[in-house]
Amino acid sequence: MASLPIFVILMGLLVSVSYFTAVPWKYEPVDQNFATLSSDTAVTFDNPSQVPLDRVGKYQVSKRYTWINAVRPSTGEVQQIHTLIREPVGAPGKRAAVVFMHGAGYGTCDNSFGDVATAMASAGFVTAVIDKPVWSTSDINRDYPASAKIYDQVINYLRTQPSVDSAQVGIYATSESTWISAYLLQDDPKIAFQILLSPMVFSPRHAMGFFVAQDFAIAGANQGYQSVVRRLFSADGTLFGLQNFDIDTQFSQAYSVPTLVAYGTKDVMTAQVEGVQKILALAHESDNWNVSVRSYAVSNHVLRLGDEANAGTPLADHYQEDMVDWAQGQVHGLTQTSQPVAGSTIHQSIAVPLDLFGRRKLTVYMVIVHASAVLFLFLSAVMALLALVMKIWRWMRRDKRRVFGFSHGFGNSLAGIAGTTIAALLLFASGLGQVIMALVKLGWGGVPDPAGVSDWSWPVIQLVTAVVVWAWSRVLVSMYEVATLKGVRHIPTQLRGKGFSKGAIARQLKANDPQPVLASSKFGLVFFWISALAMFCLLLVFAFWGLFIY
Repeated sequence: MASLPIFVILMGLLVSVSYFTAVPWKYEPVDQNFATLSSDTAVTFDNPSQVPLDRVGKYQVSKRYTWINAVRPSTGEVQQIHTLIREPVGAPGKRAAVVFMHGAGYGTCDNSFGDVATAMASAGFVTAVIDKPVWSTSDINRDYPASAKIYDQVINYLRTQPSVDSAQVGIYATSESTWISAYLLQDDPKIAFQILLSPMVFSPRHAMGFFVAQDFAIAGANQGYQSVVRRLFSADGTLFGLQNFDIDTQFSQAYSVPTLVAYGTKDVMTAQVEGVQKILALAHESDNWNVSVRSYAVSNHVLRLGDEANAGTPLADHYQEDMVDWAQGQVHGLTQTSQPVAGSTIHQSIAVPLDLFGRRKLTVYMVIVHASAVLFLFLSAVMALLALVMKIWRWMRRDKRRVFGFSHGFGNSLAGIAGTTIAALLLFASGLGQVIMALVKLGWGGVPDPAGVSDWSWPVIQLVTAVVVWAWSRVLVSMYEVATLKGVRHIPTQLRGKGFSKGAIARQLKANDPQPVLASSKFGLVFFWISALAMFCLLLVFAFWGLFIY
């Protein structure tokens, strides 16, 4: 009877934490479609003057390397960047050129865009692929404006080459680099055209929030894990010096030049319907009506057919030919006769979470709770290791004193609660780890393993944590009961009234129960309460991620 109200109070506290840290998320409208005007992705032009349009494979391709010094404007840091130039052998006159821009990761000039850059060069374009400018940044703090400066540096280098028509240099950007291309178009309005693969369009917070939430659902993860996505993408990155979460690249100048947008129907990373709508709106705002959209069946985020993690994964059927034909038409100033939006129907499963924003108070609380859990777990582990050393030392010296000296079964209770809580934490990490691996596979165009621990682990953890809270309520009641029976709470009035000394009172209490309330050693007392705080902080961590309301 005493344990029940304590259990209710503790559960109420944890449920309240889950409730007040909850982040609303609007998934509607769901299953949006953007109809294409033709299923044929071919790009054709009105060519009354019969201007010769080079096709893929017309020229042999030569390769040469050059180096550039990439200086990061904000810090002065220099990265030596290797640049691979491909040129059509024997192509007459000055040629149009294309600079390729990397997506996420750490691509180099030798392991990126090889087939596409070669195909374009074989059709008469001079192409440049560089080592990705990253300096000392990581994926979460890339310097996009600085990267735009470096790509523009390569563009200007190509413009000075005798084989290049300086007025016909365009860009080929994919995924993450479409955030960079927006800055590049702002810096350099003379760029002739742009080819955008799976453009992210929206800010990193909104684009990545969409991507992760959608893929968690596709992977079959329990709905509870969606609460992790909501809270994670509500973090205020500025507290940690991260400025990229909310960068604004949605300005009309980013789409003010002839633009080809290409999507794959198996792309699970890009908000395609809302992305197309936003691109068209911004392009029209800048009075650019030369925007073509192509959607390719059975292809992934980078227009590959299959798992990009496997070497040699081919590009979508007809993509290279369509892309080269479109670029040829732009270079020669021809009027497009094929439909501007063609291919497979463009689909989007959920809405982009545009109402998502950084929540500073939530982020501060998240840091405090997780830092506290890590700190107390670390202290507990150190003390446990120290206790082991002390136990071995006393055994060697035949010293029979107990290291902790727990009494009334509280040591066993702590071990059971700690073990159960740590097991729940490991189960939570396993479930989250499985869905993250599924997300990676989906992003590469592969098929994730069937949902297992990421599906059933959430309700199991909920049950385990409820049992842990009940166990803590029993321990607290037991401690109160033991203390009361020893007379700690109610010292007999006859002892106080007759002027007994403190020593006499202590002897009387010891006579009531020779064992201490919790532990006979100060080391044991400190270890118990530090471990208890560690376990309680873990419960608060679970509550923060929404475990007690979903």
